[in-house]
Amino acid sequence: MKNDSIWKDNVDLGEIEELNKNLEVDVLIIGGGITGLSTAYHLINKDLKVALVEKRRIGLGITSKTTGKITFLQENIYSKLNKYHDEKTAKLYLDSQIEAINIIRNTIKQNKIKCDFYKVDSFLFTNDPNKIKLIKDEKEILEKFSIKVNEYTELPNKDKVKYAISVSDTYVFHPLKYLSELKKILKKNNIPIYENTKVESITKENDLFVCKTNAFSIKSKKVVLALHYPYFIFPFLTPFKTTLEKSYIGAKKCPSFLEFSAINTNKPTESIRYHKDKGNSYEINLMSSHNIAIKNNDSKNFENLLKSTNSNYDYMWSNIDIITNDYLPYIGKIDNNLLIGTGYNTWGMTNATLAGKVLSDSILEQENEYIELLNPKRGMNLAKIINFPIIIGSSIKSFIGSKINKNKSWYSDNIKFETRDGKNIAIYIDEEGKEHIVYNKCPHVKCSLIFNEVEKTWDCPCHGSRFDLDGRCIEGPSNYDICYKKDS
Repeated sequence: MKNDSIWKDNVDLGEIEELNKNLEVDVLIIGGGITGLSTAYHLINKDLKVALVEKRRIGLGITSKTTGKITFLQENIYSKLNKYHDEKTAKLYLDSQIEAINIIRNTIKQNKIKCDFYKVDSFLFTNDPNKIKLIKDEKEILEKFSIKVNEYTELPNKDKVKYAISVSDTYVFHPLKYLSELKKILKKNNIPIYENTKVESITKENDLFVCKTNAFSIKSKKVVLALHYPYFIFPFLTPFKTTLEKSYIGAKKCPSFLEFSAINTNKPTESIRYHKDKGNSYEINLMSSHNIAIKNNDSKNFENLLKSTNSNYDYMWSNIDIITNDYLPYIGKIDNNLLIGTGYNTWGMTNATLAGKVLSDSILEQENEYIELLNPKRGMNLAKIINFPIIIGSSIKSFIGSKINKNKSWYSDNIKFETRDGKNIAIYIDEEGKEHIVYNKCPHVKCSLIFNEVEKTWDCPCHGSRFDLDGRCIEGPSNYDICYKKDS
């Protein structure tokens, strides 16, 4: 079994080009996931000098950890939006998701992209009799919006459920194959992509942003932050507007590809889809989603995935999603000529694609009916007031919990904590007896780290930064490594 995402297997991400000089551009896109590449795609042939930078390889952040569903049936989102906003908001969000699906489908068709793209029906189900009404309410509002909805008591894989609904015109795909082809298209259209190029700071110099990397700088009139989780606190105050949800995913070979995907309404989350590639079919399950402020025993959480599905997996990995306080993404301007796309509430394939269109339209000063809906600076509403104590409580719990108990009860003897040269360090001793030493503090807001014994990473329980065994940052918001240097 591989403790990594199935999407990373046998995918050609193309040649790496690193930034090797100072640049000046009209638009700089920071982040090489679906948000970043989709934004760049919509800026092709727009008479703008555009560049994209990615601190690792394109797609190897959150995009590589998704389940790759392309659907507008997203748990009971429309009932929530109707309740905490209004019916108009719910309908507009539905329209945005359908538009995102159409963008993906048309992009694949027009460019003849091979990315295991299949049309499937999407199901929403429950095995809890008390949750049936939630799904019936979702069915009612979808039908009010002219969506055809079917009812079931059995999923297409023959699993019995208490109640389920389904919709059509939804899809699944291989997200990294899709991004790999977008990368080729952008480079052919003279939009450079610089990988292994980390932006460490952004400052303002007259009317230009100055984005400094480890060796060079890029000056840009406009900057798009396609970062999953922005590394700065101000001006956007992300920790006060969002929580983080961690999920555990497994992929295993199965007899055949089934043309459906499904998710339940209650916690813990259960999600399923199928994948077909090179003659093999896989069942992909997602389970045990939780706020990262709690349940930090990753070994136990992966074990729960195995037990709940009664399976042995060929691949297992985890993912972290940003959950906003009012159920809508944050896409648009956060300052003059500074734009962001984040907070996709576990539905990143559609919302990242949508972000690409909304952000590019904002840059081009074109009309887009979703700009106000997704405005990152939108005002307070009932949902925000209700969720605000939860968000603040989660942030405080994560920070204090990381400081009080560093040596978790579930750790094996291979994990140790010491003080060397006046610095708090953490040590993992691998199977060959080699010590992997890191500083035990996330550079973002100084939370102590938790070791993930399954994926062999050091994870921040506050805002989701991740570091490899030797301290190299592999996932933000941290912008710096935690590699131990003797006498430093």
